[in-house]
Amino acid sequence: MRKALITGITGQDGSYLAELLLAKGYVVHGLIRRSSTFNTSRIEHLYKDPHDSSRKLILHYGDMTDGSRLASLISEIAPDEIYNLAAQSHVRVSFDEPVFTGDVTGLGTIKILEAIRQAKKNVKFYQASSSEMFGDAAAPQGLDTPFSPRSPYAAAKLYSHWVTKNYREAYDLFAVSGILFNHESPRRGETFLTRKVSRAVARISAGLENELFLGNLEAKRDWGYAPDYVVAMWRMLQQDQPMDHVIGTGQSSSVSSFVETCFRHAGLNHLDYVKFDPRYLRPTEVADLQANNTESAEALGMNDLVGVELLSQIMVEEDIKKLQDPDHVDKPIGSLWRQETE
Repeated sequence: MRKALITGITGQDGSYLAELLLAKGYVVHGLIRRSSTFNTSRIEHLYKDPHDSSRKLILHYGDMTDGSRLASLISEIAPDEIYNLAAQSHVRVSFDEPVFTGDVTGLGTIKILEAIRQAKKNVKFYQASSSEMFGDAAAPQGLDTPFSPRSPYAAAKLYSHWVTKNYREAYDLFAVSGILFNHESPRRGETFLTRKVSRAVARISAGLENELFLGNLEAKRDWGYAPDYVVAMWRMLQQDQPMDHVIGTGQSSSVSSFVETCFRHAGLNHLDYVKFDPRYLRPTEVADLQANNTESAEALGMNDLVGVELLSQIMVEEDIKKLQDPDHVDKPIGSLWRQETE
């Protein structure tokens, strides 16, 4: 029975990945931060009481800034696979908290890699890299595109990306980075753009709100569906040789287009509700991110990704259901998810 350790298990990607691995029979260990309030809502439907002998999801308190705790957990758990998804992942917030972002999103990665190296265990390591590392490089961006980070978040991710490559080459570790373009879902945090939009559409449709404030509507992003992307993470660690990959749909859409589509799914005109707020602008913007994913799509079988039209529909419909039933939990859909779980 394989064991996996997921940092960032309480986040969007962490919850879907845990769900996927549990469906495959893994014992899943997750790292969570100690807090005075519960922050495990995304994985509550997977949780079993610690006294249940059949449980396969085990949670551990820890923090990405505490290298000794990370090392002791890796030694104790002896996982076959480690998925490093933990990060301060909000790009705009990284300008307000650059040092914290660097400590968690950047230096946390090398603490895990160093623990693996010192433990001398045969562990496969996945690093969650980001398309934000490409910054203002011309679209489409692929493995050969020069990096040009435009935020503290992107710079921290780039450090983690390069140090993963360095440890792979220096110490012969099975360590890979997935450069994932924007991937969204009904489990996306409510302060992130796509979820902010879909949630507002649901609330406006229900008569609970009457306006939505946004920043740059001209930025373009390659938006995909998060459950597809955790399938890519898992497939990357099942390859014979470690290799970095770019994961995205290969298509980009403007923020304005995404907003319009979300409102249209609810029978609304976005022009009646959307207003501009300069506080949501970044000090340095990224104009267009679009994946050049040909090589990775072929190597990993990632050819049938959910596109932005269906993504926006899924998110709006699920937020409407969430209003009606606060305990509602979305069920991942898509052909890739079905291939791996059925």
